[in-house]
Amino acid sequence: MTEFKEIAKLDNEIEARLLGAALEQEGVPHVLRSYGDPAYVGIFQLQRGWGVVIGPAEEEARILAVLAGLQRGGGEAGPAGHPDDTA
Repeated sequence: MTEFKEIAKLDNEIEARLLGAALEQEGVPHVLRSYGDPAYVGIFQLQRGWGVVIGPAEEEARILAVLAGLQRGGGEAGPAGHPDDTA
């Protein structure tokens, strides 16, 4: 059984949705976990960020590469989720 671990913190919901869509397209198993809790009116998100991406340890580099591409400006992730050096 594959062990999942916390890979990276996410700053906001938009970043989380974009990352989730990109990882789905790549076929990378993952879970997006929000720190939001209606009982605490978002206090944890203010302190800790939106949430985290959780995935298999062997996919960590790939997940981080996709996230880095998104953080650099969106459309720079290549077909394997690696930055496109032509930009």
